[in-house]
Order: sequence, then C-alpha cells, then structure tokens
Amino acid sequence: MFDFEYVGNLHIHTNLSDGSADRLKIAESASRLSLDFIITNDHSHMMEAFNQDEAGFYGKVLVLLGLEIGERYHHYLAFDLKEKIPPQNLSPQQTIDWVTEQGGFGFMAHPFEKGMPFREKSLAYTWNDLSVSGHTGICLWNFTSRWKERIKSILHGLFYVYFNTQGLQGPSRETLSYWDEECSKRRVAVIGGSDAHGSVLHWKHLAFTPLTYDYLLNSINIHILLNRKMARDFEEAKNNVYNAIKEGRLFIAHDNLYPAKGFRFHFFSSDGVDLYIGEEGNFQPGQIVVELPSEGEIRLIKDGKTIERWKGREAVYPVSERGVYRIEVYRHLFFFGWRPWIFSNPIYLR
Repeated sequence: MFDFEYVGNLHIHTNLSDGSADRLKIAESASRLSLDFIITNDHSHMMEAFNQDEAGFYGKVLVLLGLEIGERYHHYLAFDLKEKIPPQNLSPQQTIDWVTEQGGFGFMAHPFEKGMPFREKSLAYTWNDLSVSGHTGICLWNFTSRWKERIKSILHGLFYVYFNTQGLQGPSRETLSYWDEECSKRRVAVIGGSDAHGSVLHWKHLAFTPLTYDYLLNSINIHILLNRKMARDFEEAKNNVYNAIKEGRLFIAHDNLYPAKGFRFHFFSSDGVDLYIGEEGNFQPGQIVVELPSEGEIRLIKDGKTIERWKGREAVYPVSERGVYRIEVYRHLFFFGWRPWIFSNPIYLR
C-alpha cells in the first residue's frame, strides 16, 4: 500500500537562468505553501555551473536540482544528474542519451505548446522529433504554457491575471492523445509543472509580476505516493522522490483550484493482486476504485477514450477487459463550469 502522500512543484527557474529569485527565496515560498519538495530546472545553456551540493533540505522543504536542456526546440526536463552541464547543440536523441549516461532520467517539456499570441507572437518551444526513445515520459500539464496561450490581447491578459486559477485550461488534447498512444506501447509516466519564473512584465510605465512564485508553486503540483514516510536523510529522500517520479507513482493536480491531497486510484483484482497508480500487471477481472477529497466529476479513461463518468467523491467500476486505465477529475465553479483538476498516471492491465 502507498499510504504516504507528498506534494511538490517541478520546473522552477531561479535567477541562475531566467527566473527572478534565488533558490533560498523560492524555498521560503514553498515552505509558506507547506510543500514537501521542489525541483528547480534552470536552463542549462544559461548556466556556467551546475552545483548539486546546493541541493538539500531548506528547513522542512526538500530542494532538488534538475535542468531544462534545449534552446529553440526540444526542451527536456532532466533529473538526478551529476555535476555537469551538457554540451550545446545536441540533437533531441543525443540529449536523452546524455541524460541517461549521467544516470539521470527525463521528460519532454511542453511538447505541443502554442505560445502567447499577445506580445510574443505565439513563439512556442515545441518538441518536433517524436521518433526519439529512452525518455521516461512527458510533462503533461504546464501551468505557464497553458496560461500564456489564452493571452490574445491586453484585455485577455487582465482577465486571465485576475482569473488565472478559474480560467486555466487542462492539458491539450494533442498532448493527451500523444500520451495515450504512447501508453499503448509501453509505460510512459507523466508529470506536471509550474514553469515558474516570477517574471516582471513592463507595459508603458507599469511594472508588475502577473504570476508570482507564491502563486505558481501551488498551481500545477505533483502528488507522489510512497509506502513509507519520506526519509529525513537527504540522499534517501532524494531517492524516494525520484523513484516515485520515474515509476509514475503520482498524480498531477491544480491545487490552487482545490487541494487534491487524498485522491486515490486503485485496481483490486479478483485474485488478490492489486495495482496502484503507475503500475502494470497481467489482466485479471477486478474493480477500479476512485476516491476524492471533495466533490468532482470523475472520468474513467480507457485506451484514450472516456468510458464512464460519475459525480461525487468516489466511484467503483467493474473491469472486465484489458487496457490502459487512467482518471481525470473536474471541479465545478460557478460561472466557469467544470474546470480541470486532477490527472492520474495510468494503471496498465495488459
């Protein structure tokens, strides 16, 4: 049983690349939000050194250091690296291979983003080479990418700054479809991230920060599940987090919408061989059980298609067919309707 849940925020930029705050200030923000861990992913091409000795516990917050590798295209979120900056101008496959050779693992970052129409002229840092192999998975839901895509004018900007939580789009259909297709071939873990920069925008004589670290670090979070309490020893705690991420033993949640702690998704088989988020097993008849911390619309997705919906805080579904099963949850807001809230990694019944 994976009864111990820990919440963290990934894909954070510090002032070592194009973020606006140092690691200590960001860790303080995480502490105010009661996060258990954060992982920074500064742009490797903007850094002169990669000092893993700066990772550790900052108070109660575990701070881990990754990289975002890539310049114009093919950004790769790399984790569990040694103290080294990769060579520039690597091909997408060479980047993945370099990370693997370092003993690390990684995820495609915002592979199908569209960019901001206003000011940035829809400049997007997409992943174009889908023939690559060896990556752990995909960043399914990036807060900043999805937020920027809705800013088509200054009026849109003002609206989505004020209603940044309520108006956020979920993962794009293109990203979900690509992930579902890949899951039919192998286990493909997904993560979500804030892509926090704390950027200051200048408009005429005004300067303001539309998306602060305090806000973004509680936006798109990952909730990892462990079978024991997270260690207080740094190396062991790091392994706890990284192993859960690699195995896809996590769900992604928009915690500013409503705290998602307590969500559970299990498969209980007729022969007593149970599976949990991210796990794979031989098909046996059984039932899927879903539990929510608050009211929502639960959608059961099998092989990329919605096969059942429930409203409430729990659901049970009898499973009689092999397939890749995952959960999406939406929360209802007055005026805004059903908003994306929770996306689970799959349970694979082959």
